[in-house]
Amino acid sequence: MPRIAYVNGRYVPHRDAAVHIEDRGYQFADGVYEVCEVARGVIVDMTRHLDRLDRSLRELEIAWPMSRRTLEIAIHEVIRRNRVSDGLVYLQVTRGVASRDHVFPADAKPAMVITAKRTDRGTLARRWESGVKVITVPENRWERVDIKTIGLLPNVLAKQKAKLAGALEAWFVGADGVVLEGASTNAWIVTKDGVLVTRPADHGILRGVTRTTVFDVARKEGLSIEERGFTVEEALGAREAFITSATTVVMPVVEIDGRVIANGHPGSVSMTLRKAFFDVAEKTPVW
Repeated sequence: MPRIAYVNGRYVPHRDAAVHIEDRGYQFADGVYEVCEVARGVIVDMTRHLDRLDRSLRELEIAWPMSRRTLEIAIHEVIRRNRVSDGLVYLQVTRGVASRDHVFPADAKPAMVITAKRTDRGTLARRWESGVKVITVPENRWERVDIKTIGLLPNVLAKQKAKLAGALEAWFVGADGVVLEGASTNAWIVTKDGVLVTRPADHGILRGVTRTTVFDVARKEGLSIEERGFTVEEALGAREAFITSATTVVMPVVEIDGRVIANGHPGSVSMTLRKAFFDVAEKTPVW
């Protein structure tokens, strides 16, 4: 069955989907995006994702391309047309098409693209069972990483470096040695006392939706969380480490920069969080 995409009010074959060459997303990365997990026939945490989309749009002074309710309908329709029960749905909004000029155009209409695809749950399950490797890279991004923009070149370069090193993810590390976040995930450790530690999301990182739901899961499971920075050395000596995102959910980290964490196997805390996540997360039926 051919994939279907939503582009500016039309449902079109994925292979034919296109935007104008002067779309400001293409020319300036002047846009924002969201990625939602689709699992077992439901959209996971859609409300929080759309709340964050609203914040990103407001921070960049981009108008909503449609009402929120209309967007929800379009999301459901794209998932339905692509028959995705387990996968991802991607939303992107740019400032729209205008003659190339750095300043905001006065009359551009925001552009909207929605796509959905199935994912290989088997690969994800194998990674959950074995854990993944990460590397560290120096922080080199702009200060407003709290906005989920499509300007991701430093993240792309970090991900490529991780791939070449045989790792899944790269953690950005500040000049002070403190871990900020991953190229596409939030970073966590578990102390010897079983306390979850992750950097505060008031600045310097993206406030991950999955990260926020993990707070809810931790409360349900009676686990303590400290929002503070941690160094690479502290992570290397931790009881566990893991990453969170809509694409990985809660993914155990078993190696950092070639050094094994604890016994080199996924830990009990991250496994508990992963198994309880779906029950706690918001679930919006697709069909």
